Amino acid sequence: MSKDSIGDIERASHPVLGHLLALLEAHRSAFAQERVFARAEALALGQYLSLGRHTLTQSLVALGLVQDDWTAFYRILEQPRLDREELVRCLLGETLTHTPLEGPYAVVVDGVHVPRHSRTMPGTSWAKDAHTPAWKPGIRRAQRFVDIAWLTPPSPSGYRRAVPIEWAAALPEKAVRPVDVPAQKEWEAALGRVRWLRKELDKEGRAEQRLLVIGDGSYSGKGVWAQLPERTTLLARCARNRALYGLPPREARGRGRRRKYGEKARHPHEWLAEGSGWQRTQLRVRGRTIPVTYRVEGPYVVKGAPEQPLFLLVVKGIDRRVNGRTRRREPAYWLVSAVECDGRWVLPWPAEDLLGWAWQRWEVEVSHREMKAGLGVGEIQCWGKVSAILAVQWQVWTYSLLVLAGYRSWGLEGGPQPVGRWWRGGKRWSFSRLWQAFRQECWGSQEFRRVWTGPGTNWTKKELWLAAKANAVQGLQRA
Repeated sequence: MSKDSIGDIERASHPVLGHLLALLEAHRSAFAQERVFARAEALALGQYLSLGRHTLTQSLVALGLVQDDWTAFYRILEQPRLDREELVRCLLGETLTHTPLEGPYAVVVDGVHVPRHSRTMPGTSWAKDAHTPAWKPGIRRAQRFVDIAWLTPPSPSGYRRAVPIEWAAALPEKAVRPVDVPAQKEWEAALGRVRWLRKELDKEGRAEQRLLVIGDGSYSGKGVWAQLPERTTLLARCARNRALYGLPPREARGRGRRRKYGEKARHPHEWLAEGSGWQRTQLRVRGRTIPVTYRVEGPYVVKGAPEQPLFLLVVKGIDRRVNGRTRRREPAYWLVSAVECDGRWVLPWPAEDLLGWAWQRWEVEVSHREMKAGLGVGEIQCWGKVSAILAVQWQVWTYSLLVLAGYRSWGLEGGPQPVGRWWRGGKRWSFSRLWQAFRQECWGSQEFRRVWTGPGTNWTKKELWLAAKANAVQGLQRA
């Protein structure tokens, strides 16, 4: 679509569609040619408009490209027609416009598996099946990625969104090897992308802004703590029996090697028996006020990373009543990298802020569910050594653009009113409501009106309307 068409759509009170087309235009530099970008833009719109499985074939069918040559569309992912690094860089630049310089640039890192059924598809390997019971775990074929997701600034009610910047491939040693994708552990792939992100922030003139990385226990090992880039803070969960050591005493310089570790400290769970030293606060998260009892201990170091002091955050578990039933919230333990101030080690931010960010880590799990169950990430059937990985990353990119367009249209709360009168809508818009609003705007805009006009009483127009309906119905078929 031309820039004039984009402007017409924006002026026609179609906020999501207008912002989405503007975001697509902002990523034009990642495509080698203009015609390649036009096809990629069409495929992205087809992903959003498809009512069936979200494969490339279904996207083209939803666009009505039934009799056209499809090979050029498939080559976008089969051959290096697009620069993925530039695509990620452009998306990062779009998120920076919503991140103030005063606070940190917060991201969540998390491993994610895309289920597969083939033993020969590039990138697949055996992985633990999360759908099997804990007392009898099973295995399945899957592709493993590391999600680097940007956390939006909070709304007044404590809502946030996780917008994936990139899904980096983290393939085990025994995975079917794609082209130019080395075997890496999950934390190694995450650490590599965090370093890249730190460099990109420096290039964008944000060298003074700290990068906050939030992760689960998979990123709490010595390898991550020892290799953190400068001006980067890691907030990661740790095990209840994590071995921690105090800082070594400052001894007079003499002969022999200087000590790296002090005395062994308590295990994190042992602090729960203490009766004093606890602090209380209330976190505003997702429209609720959550009471939290916590304590801060440290600084400590871990074996293998003596140069990076850490603080331990211990959060007590509580019993809460939900719909008349008592539910237990288990204790949580977090490690956060310390910063040096006036010759002593301190927390990078107040403990209440750190706990608020830690609580919002769950948003990345919500985005995984929306991408897999909603947008169908992983349903594209690509078997090439390049496209098998790139197809998944491309679908994640389309999800990020749609969520970012909704964020620019409505913020984090409110959004369009639902269709039914029996429900006034949630406190914040859901991905399904965003998707529905986008489709309504598409089918009601001037660009799409020639195809989606209602039948009325004119049988000539009704024929065109039925033809357009046929495209949508065919898009429901499993191809």
